[in-house]
Amino acid sequence: MRVAYRTKVIIAWDLAAVLLSLAVAYALEPSEPLGGPTGWLLYGAASLAIGYWSLNRHKLDRRIWQYTGMAELKCIAQTALLAAVIPFAAALVIQGKAHGLLALHHFAGILALMAGPRIAWRAFCDKYSIKKQPVTRKALIIGAGSCGTLIAKEMQQNDGVTITPVGFIDDDPYKHRMQVLGLPVFGGRGDIACIVESHRIDEMIIAMPSVSKSQISALVNICKTTKAKLRIVPDLQDMIDGRGASGRVRDVSVEDLLGRDPIRTDLEHIAGYVERKVVLITGAGGSIGSELCRQIAPFAPSKLLLLGHGENSIYNIEMEMRGTFPELEIETVIADVQDRSRIDSVFARFRPQVVFHAAAHKHVPLMERNPAEAIKNNVFGTKNVAECADAYGAERFVLISTDKAVNPTSVMGTTKRIAEMFIQSLDKHSSTKFVAVRFGNVLGSRGSVIPRFKEQILKGGPVTVTHPEMVRYFMTIPEAVQLVIQAGSFAKGGEVFILDMGKPVKIYDLAVDLIRLSGYEPNLDIDITFSGMREGEKLYEELLTNEEGLSSTKHNRIFIGRPAQLNRTELDFEIRKMEKVLAQHPDEIRAVLQHLVPTYRNSETIAVGS
Repeated sequence: MRVAYRTKVIIAWDLAAVLLSLAVAYALEPSEPLGGPTGWLLYGAASLAIGYWSLNRHKLDRRIWQYTGMAELKCIAQTALLAAVIPFAAALVIQGKAHGLLALHHFAGILALMAGPRIAWRAFCDKYSIKKQPVTRKALIIGAGSCGTLIAKEMQQNDGVTITPVGFIDDDPYKHRMQVLGLPVFGGRGDIACIVESHRIDEMIIAMPSVSKSQISALVNICKTTKAKLRIVPDLQDMIDGRGASGRVRDVSVEDLLGRDPIRTDLEHIAGYVERKVVLITGAGGSIGSELCRQIAPFAPSKLLLLGHGENSIYNIEMEMRGTFPELEIETVIADVQDRSRIDSVFARFRPQVVFHAAAHKHVPLMERNPAEAIKNNVFGTKNVAECADAYGAERFVLISTDKAVNPTSVMGTTKRIAEMFIQSLDKHSSTKFVAVRFGNVLGSRGSVIPRFKEQILKGGPVTVTHPEMVRYFMTIPEAVQLVIQAGSFAKGGEVFILDMGKPVKIYDLAVDLIRLSGYEPNLDIDITFSGMREGEKLYEELLTNEEGLSSTKHNRIFIGRPAQLNRTELDFEIRKMEKVLAQHPDEIRAVLQHLVPTYRNSETIAVGS
């Protein structure tokens, strides 16, 4: 049926409903309520005109009956009310008589004749649109609200989906033992394990996009004890930001297990030191550096400098930033932070006012085998960028550091500790505010354990864990970077900011959770094997050295370690000595590192478990 013809039929039916309901209401009156045929015709004409105006205003003729819902019923009720009440009020004013019963019958008649066919057609379509193909998997939906209802309905009606909803779980006791879309609400979260077992559930879907991350984490911890695969509807902010597969159901990730609610950010203070400033980000193509670009750009720096050594990674972040922030002035710089003359020319040309130094070698075992390269990049690269920031009058310099710099057992951690020490000593004699921000592992960064575990699971295992008791702090890349930028606003000079990483996570438990969240049973479907600790690793990471006290800031997840008392002359002497041994045997390099950082202990001399 052509659209124009169909809309004419719908308009005709709705207007007929106005007149027919008036005729029935008139017939039900025991006396002549409108003063004869003339009054009836005038009343009918007014009602018809008002009804047509209201129908046209709400565009009811263009609303598909199959999807009739509360919005359509509301429009119909408004139309019925106007078409019945306005003529009634006019008749009351003109004739001085009240015909309330007539108006009530008229209103009810319009409502029934307009809404009735639409509701009936919707019910018919819902009944006969249930998919006919065989069901291969059963789903339990957690959350019997509007989101869960939409997902269940899509499963019931979409022929391309071979999974069917069995019922709902909801913590609202009012919904228990009730039905939604003909499906039972079995009970609350405490009943999940029992329902999964008794109904042989293959898959669970958490359909609660508006609840906090801590609540999601609690649900995930319950669900992961079952054998059913777990998926989740992205939270509302992810949908708005365009993440989370455009709002579709996605697999549960390790980030959901952390359960940390969104970070409270002091936007005013951040904007105060970034807005209308030239901002330089070194290592801009890396996981931390690229996220710094994404989060700093909204604060409208006058220019954003993306500096990196790898052309492909810098090209990728440049294309992303130009597409997302077309008005932002962006400069890409291919440079190695070890090249002092090149870094000097960059500062001389662009005069950056705020520097985020994220360029570093960070892979622990690789740096154990290549200690000279770790020193060149992490120590001398930092020295080059920091001294240029001082020489060219940058306002702030923020070093991205690591918890591995605390009582280090690796070359990488030791070089990052030396980088911290250098900027703290430089801060004492500089107008630039030099600070470091220290945090642990970030989920999903290059070389981190999570992508490696996921890759091993995709291949069918085994998943390799170095040691059953190894523990690490974790946070997501976006929340780590958000706290780094916030910490920069607190800088007074010389501080080491320590980020609250939450509770440490056992790596073995992480592997078990990832396997279960992928729908497999650990050590049954996919094995977990232990490979032994690698060079430079230790079982437990720390966030503070013995000399550093801990004081709070205005932010509940950022703390300050007391600045170290350093002698700049001695430090410069030791760094020059380090430069001379770069070509020597790794053992000689480690000896110099240990002299400069007495807390450094070569992991080869440490017994496992110490």
